[in-house]
Amino acid sequence: MPDAVTGRPVDPDVDLSVPRQRFELRRAPWATLGAIAAGGVLGALARYGLTEAMPYRPGEFPWPVFLINVSGCLLIGALMVLITETWRVHRLVRPFLGVGVLGGYTTFSTHIVDFQKALSAGAPGVGLLYLGGTLAAALAAVFAGVRLTRLAVRARPRERS
Repeated sequence: MPDAVTGRPVDPDVDLSVPRQRFELRRAPWATLGAIAAGGVLGALARYGLTEAMPYRPGEFPWPVFLINVSGCLLIGALMVLITETWRVHRLVRPFLGVGVLGGYTTFSTHIVDFQKALSAGAPGVGLLYLGGTLAAALAAVFAGVRLTRLAVRARPRERS
């Protein structure tokens, strides 16, 4: 299904082993892909720095990854309100910040690996608490990010034209 704005496919997965699909790469949105990649580097570096600053062992509650995922979800909620309801932004802001920076920052794959490590370390209670707690906290954080940002934007006095 094509995107209403760009006319490009919404899910442009390309199987390079199929010659006909390789043509799709010629129409790839290189600026968007570059913005996502650059943002992803920054987000991943931030995540790496936080996990290095707060080490944990298998079987312990992985607070760094929990905090990263929850804070990333809070920020994505706030960002989406700001760029869709409040600000007029360049077309690359959303891919750079939303997909790139926050996509690279959050790490739900590590969330699952940490759950598996907790089980392997003989701490199923910690693993289950972490698994369910992260999901609940992440969803609550997105909701809170949206609601708090909307409240903050409405509370801000409007500039006179």
